[in-house]
Amino acid sequence: MGIGRFVYTPIVPFMTAQAGLAPGGTGLLATANYLGYFAGALAGSLLPRLVRTVTTWRSALTVNVAALAVMPVARDVLTWAVIRAVAGFASAVLFVIAVDWMLDHARGRSAQLPGWGFGGVGLGIALSAGMLLLLPVTGWRAAWWVSAALAAATGAVAWRMRAARAPASSAASATGRPRTWFLVLLVCYSLEGVGYIIAGTFLVAAIGQASPGPLGNAAWLVVGLAAAPSAALWAMAGTRWSRPALLVVALLVQAAGICLPALLGGAAPALIGAVAFGGTFIGVSTTALAAGRDLAFPGAVALLTAGYSAGQVLGPLLVNPVVHHGYRSALLVSAAVVALSALTAAWLRSGCAELRPAPRGAGRRREATSRAR
Repeated sequence: MGIGRFVYTPIVPFMTAQAGLAPGGTGLLATANYLGYFAGALAGSLLPRLVRTVTTWRSALTVNVAALAVMPVARDVLTWAVIRAVAGFASAVLFVIAVDWMLDHARGRSAQLPGWGFGGVGLGIALSAGMLLLLPVTGWRAAWWVSAALAAATGAVAWRMRAARAPASSAASATGRPRTWFLVLLVCYSLEGVGYIIAGTFLVAAIGQASPGPLGNAAWLVVGLAAAPSAALWAMAGTRWSRPALLVVALLVQAAGICLPALLGGAAPALIGAVAFGGTFIGVSTTALAAGRDLAFPGAVALLTAGYSAGQVLGPLLVNPVVHHGYRSALLVSAAVVALSALTAAWLRSGCAELRPAPRGAGRRREATSRAR
């Protein structure tokens, strides 16, 4: 999923230089992917029993690989946009199923397990960026085909995974204060979707504007390497501090990291910003989605993913008026939106009793009890 979703970012320079993809076309392909992702998240919310099947899981894996492989075959922007929309849909379905499965599988086990699973997204980013930096890929078509091969290899490992059981409905789970705080969480996570996607789309280009050369792609590689272990580290922190408190910290660090390459040129700000961004965006996702499950809101994962993906659709539209003045302006808008998300998380932290941490040691006692059974 990490390869299929994020490989477009480092391949864009190849396509603009060799395939005649205009700047307007790059935005169209990105928006098509985000719309497909939004549709896939909605499908997970509206059709949970259909989505949570082994057949759907394997179909999404297959479509994800096929969408990468057929990109070089197409010749026009509209066909590319359709392919990227289909890829986005498959990515969202994979994400919803995988998150539900990981959170379900982690019950009674180490809280770090879902974090390492989420780390696969960061590994996919690093693989796609490293491929373009280290392998002799000289053409845009070869870049897509190598990406498809990498996605097929990783997909084969995940082929036998089974979907999580659909959660039982509860009349009390969507009433009262948990409903209110879930809406606050939804706003927080949707704002992160807006800010994150702006940075994810324009980070490489903004760094390239200030420091021409391979620094932009190197920074994207650093984003992936920082993202891979980050979710597990945030999950470890979640055993000591509340999820809203972790969201506040992660979002503030992310906003600062996005600001750095926007305000300062050179390698150090670019790489430090890449570490801050890569080390937090998956952690924010894991923490927010786990908080949604903790609130026992029906379809929490799919609804939060839909809000996040809606934010990804709105993000590029929000910065479109300022991009003409340079990509650094887009990063500043991104940082401001992420900071607003942090303020929303602070509200959640101050008022939501349901998400306050359990007494220290309670998790270990539950884990020991589960193993004893």
